[in-house]
Amino acid sequence: MTDYPTLNLNDGRQLPQLGFGTWQMEEEDAPEAVATAIDVGYWLVDTAAIYGNEKGVGKGVGEWSDIFLQTKVWNESQGYERAKKAADKCLERLGREHVDMLLIHWPCPKKDLFVETWKAFIELRDEGKAKSIGVSNFREEDLRRVIDETGVTPALNQIELHPSFQQREMRKVHEELGIVTQSWSPLGQGKGMSNEVIQAIADETGQPESAVILRWHIQHGLCPIPKASSRDHIEANFKALSFELSDAQMERIDALDDPDGRMGPHPSELNE
Repeated sequence: MTDYPTLNLNDGRQLPQLGFGTWQMEEEDAPEAVATAIDVGYWLVDTAAIYGNEKGVGKGVGEWSDIFLQTKVWNESQGYERAKKAADKCLERLGREHVDMLLIHWPCPKKDLFVETWKAFIELRDEGKAKSIGVSNFREEDLRRVIDETGVTPALNQIELHPSFQQREMRKVHEELGIVTQSWSPLGQGKGMSNEVIQAIADETGQPESAVILRWHIQHGLCPIPKASSRDHIEANFKALSFELSDAQMERIDALDDPDGRMGPHPSELNE
């Protein structure tokens, strides 16, 4: 992983800073897309039980044992016993004895099972089935609760984050707690590329609009995981590692933040 930027996790491990996402990718398309991403140079691949493509992702990763592979346990599998069984099923579908990162997909606060689920994750880590453990879409109160009740801090929190919804408060919380911020929908589900500011900076740098946005994530110390299907788009995104934005360009993107820019569900409201 020489020249590939990494972030330090609080468990002493390294996280590749640019990942390949597979949300909304069909099972039959996943092997080729993931294999292409690895061929282009990606070292992190993200999937989830609910995506329905773990078998395809596993096939795409193939014999690449050093690829950082992460998946997520879905909401219906929360609770101590159910989470442990669900994690085993994830590994079975992926064709792996362990993953590099296992995440709780959503806190589902009304279910009030995420602490028990987290206790199961700690055991899964201790058993070697997950080298690192983290969460996704957790709010500040959820993070503090699992830390207070178990003494184990999640290695990362994967949250919706893009130039139109920059999650500055959550990023401050993560920094305080020593949690890496991983960005899902880092390109704003593609809408960010049509922004005039992004297009202007793409012209200035001679880089694709997607690479400009991903570079902004990287220079802020975030870990974006863009999804792409075609080799052209996979390569365009990967160019984020080949240049730097100026401070002035970073500030212009920072100015795009919109408190109402959330595109996905609010973590307080998704409980199914």
